[in-house]
Amino acid sequence: MNATLAPGLYIVATPIGNLGDLTPRAAAVLIHASVLCVEDSRVTGKLLNHLGVKRPMTPYHDHNADSVRPGLIARMGNDSVALVSDAGTPLISDPGYKLVREARLAGHSVFTVPGACAAIAGLTLAGLPTDRFLFGGFLPSKAKAKADAIADLAHVPATLVFYESGPRLGATLAALREVLGDREAAVARELTKAYEECVTGTLTTLAKRYADAPPKGEIVVLVGPPAVREVAIDCDAALRDALSRLPPGRAASEVAEATGLDRRTLYARALELKGAA
Repeated sequence: MNATLAPGLYIVATPIGNLGDLTPRAAAVLIHASVLCVEDSRVTGKLLNHLGVKRPMTPYHDHNADSVRPGLIARMGNDSVALVSDAGTPLISDPGYKLVREARLAGHSVFTVPGACAAIAGLTLAGLPTDRFLFGGFLPSKAKAKADAIADLAHVPATLVFYESGPRLGATLAALREVLGDREAAVARELTKAYEECVTGTLTTLAKRYADAPPKGEIVVLVGPPAVREVAIDCDAALRDALSRLPPGRAASEVAEATGLDRRTLYARALELKGAA
């Protein structure tokens, strides 16, 4: 990469554990950017030490973003501003989307420098369906709010992906089991590091495994989609109402649009209901 970077905002993914995963392009941007926007200068400082350089760093996190952002936007007219998180891809469960949005509104160029992402890494290891997935970030810590958040996702016909901490893992797995039933799931941790592991099983077995043995490290929890019949039966009332007015195909389309569920699954269930009527 040319040592002189064009002015604008650079979204730079950094390793989630193994420093060997830093891409050459990301390294070049970190070395040559006018300023680095960082969550924690101590964490990014270790990465810069690995590269053998020292660069200007400006803290950018949830607590100061609103006050710091205008100055960063102003700099982008002439300087290269690189945004990094402590690990992985910025904006994925990290602050940053407002910086991207306002940079675009100001007419500045925005460049992405892709790389590691724990959610995607976990998906590749879990052996769960990857044709459709939903990233749920961190679930709420309080039990009622957590259960409500899970319930909102219960009928999504996709693999669910969450981030979690070791001390909260057991309670989160138990809550997922309580709300979603005993689905296939996986717990991936220490991704790309020496003790990387991905433990698979049902939510029941995983909840028991980690109930009294909270693991260390950053954790990705993955939960398989609901069974086809489970999804369909949960929508029987909506399908019956639609079938009272429409043929099966159009009824399935109407319910799919209203719920976000898979039309083919709903169509198959609509035919079952029509046949049983």
